Amino acid sequence: MGRVNVMRTISVKAPAKINLTLDVLGKRPDGYHEVEMVMTTVDLADRLELTILESDEIRIQSEHAYVPNDHRNLAYRAAELLRERFNIQQGVEIVLDKQIPVAAGLAGGSSDAAATLRGMNELFSLNLSLEELAELGAEIGSDVSFCVIGGTAIARGRGEQLEMIPSPPPCYVVLGKPKIGVSTADVYRAVRMEEVHHPDTDAMVEAIRQKDFHGICEHLGNSLESVTLKLHPEVKQIKETMRHCGAEGVLMSGSGPTVFALIEHEQKAHRIYNGLKGFCPEVFVVRILGKRH
Repeated sequence: MGRVNVMRTISVKAPAKINLTLDVLGKRPDGYHEVEMVMTTVDLADRLELTILESDEIRIQSEHAYVPNDHRNLAYRAAELLRERFNIQQGVEIVLDKQIPVAAGLAGGSSDAAATLRGMNELFSLNLSLEELAELGAEIGSDVSFCVIGGTAIARGRGEQLEMIPSPPPCYVVLGKPKIGVSTADVYRAVRMEEVHHPDTDAMVEAIRQKDFHGICEHLGNSLESVTLKLHPEVKQIKETMRHCGAEGVLMSGSGPTVFALIEHEQKAHRIYNGLKGFCPEVFVVRILGKRH
């Protein structure tokens, strides 16, 4: 591909995701687990600023202490993948303003990678569709494909096979993350298939299609939750506090440790926020986005 000579900077948003359901169906021959999950985006987001460099390098800048600036960073890997695949001669600097907690079950790293793919697509005029970018995203990580497209989807396989569905009805989401990070690989390793609780994905999808808030709350379910709760009792405390403060639907997102509550009314959302603030270091009140990029 030719060189792009204009020095350009673009800004891209990378929203977090929550799992309304996460079902582990079994172990795959490739070592991953077969999953079926309903995911939607929320308006807690990282912001990335991408700038073309004349030098042949990928630079990651972030003030966040736990964000690696090399190959361990999924945004770095996304930039590397596009540069290699499309023979891009110039480098890119990615300035990462981190708002999504790290190792939290909110796909922060995957969303940063997805935003990098979308940003570089524009920056280097690659003219790839979102679907093509999502396919490339699957090479980086299981949640990257979903984060490229955003919105609300049923994800199958390792999480890379997507079926887009309508967005849930507008509501508030309170997110509470204890002072721990969780390794997704460790949680999946601890899964015992004979003990797995399987959520009702079809009932969840139907509730979303009907815009039935109470139905959505009723059918929240996560096969990994009991595993993480055993490893980290702090997660249980957050769940119990949210329920005690009157949250209609409460669930751990992804492999955790973040727990979210779905709430219809803003007043109650702030009550839950205040109830958590005392012992939970990271608490956010956001809204469901649920719309495609």
